[in-house]
Amino acid sequence: MSGRHSGRTSQGLRITALPRTLKLLFRLAPRQLNDEIAFAKIELKRKGIQVGVAAAFFAVALVFLLFLVVGLIVAAIMGLATIMPAWLAALLVSAAFLLIALIGGLIGVRKFKKAMPLVPEETIRGIKHDIGVVKEGSAFNPAVLDPQSPEAKAAKAAKDEAAAKAKAEKAAKAAEHEKEFPHASEPELVRRLSQRRHHLTEVRDELGTELDVAPQGRYLLATAQDKLREGQALAGHGRDIAGRKFAALSGSADLEQRWKPLAAFIAAGTVFLVLVRKLLRTY
Repeated sequence: MSGRHSGRTSQGLRITALPRTLKLLFRLAPRQLNDEIAFAKIELKRKGIQVGVAAAFFAVALVFLLFLVVGLIVAAIMGLATIMPAWLAALLVSAAFLLIALIGGLIGVRKFKKAMPLVPEETIRGIKHDIGVVKEGSAFNPAVLDPQSPEAKAAKAAKDEAAAKAKAEKAAKAAEHEKEFPHASEPELVRRLSQRRHHLTEVRDELGTELDVAPQGRYLLATAQDKLREGQALAGHGRDIAGRKFAALSGSADLEQRWKPLAAFIAAGTVFLVLVRKLLRTY
């Protein structure tokens, strides 16, 4: 990596450096991915060559195996045709072919085993390393990538334990759900589905009625008119009562004329407050 990417961020990192850091990260990630892909191509090409060499040795072994078959056939023919020692020579040649075939086959098996597995191991390891660095930063321990290391074994054990715990929790939830909702028979399911469908239909119709503006508006208008008439009646009744009381208390007609409007105003205000309170309680 070049020097411009190898610098460390100072301890006094400020929030203003965040855009620059993100920009650097977004620039490095595609480059790293491209390099990993290129390295994977190289590794696959190398393994392909190794597999080709192994296939060539297998082909040679197959050819000499065919020679063996031909030699055996010739030996059998010569042995059956005459009692001459010519068949012995054919058997010796066949034995030589067999030896060559065995040697070629063993070499091919060795080469093939060396090329296995047919996956870019180093590339996969590098990608895992990069992902670990992105997730944990400098706290990432590359030793966990080695399956034989204690760190990898500990991580695998922790992962298996977490998986077992999750599986146990899932089984417990399933058992609890099964206990709460036991398995129903087909007729029971049909009955429950029918009831629930009917209930949903009623709820949907009720929702449509509630969302219909015109009937709701008419209902609210009628209710408001009823409350207004009740308020007017209460206001008139209160005004009459207040007028009579003030008339009885006042000693002159002039005093009665002055207090009547005030009493009517007080009664109307009281009735209005009562009406508003009823409306608020209603809705």
